[in-house]
Amino acid sequence: MRRAMHAARALLKSDQSGHIGAEAMDVWQLQEAKARFSELVKRAASQGPQEITSHGRPVAVVLSREDFERLTGSARSLVDFMRESPLHGLEEIEFPRDRSPTRDVAL
Repeated sequence: MRRAMHAARALLKSDQSGHIGAEAMDVWQLQEAKARFSELVKRAASQGPQEITSHGRPVAVVLSREDFERLTGSARSLVDFMRESPLHGLEEIEFPRDRSPTRDVAL
């Protein structure tokens, strides 16, 4: 369980190029997180993921929408990607064939 948490923390702290930062997440006790929720959300957006604990055990992580989309891959769907293609809307797409002669292969 702890290995999975450390791996998740490292993944959350990695930047777009895949480099992993050494900095740790801020840790909030549940009561403090509820009382200072606005600050918690602002810190998640500006400083990265924020961990919430209950009775000393990690129970949740608050992260920015940008981090969430990066981790889940939900920033853009395949359909959106295809609709943005310069080929979108064309009736037929022609792919030219290679008409060069074949070569002999010894088997």
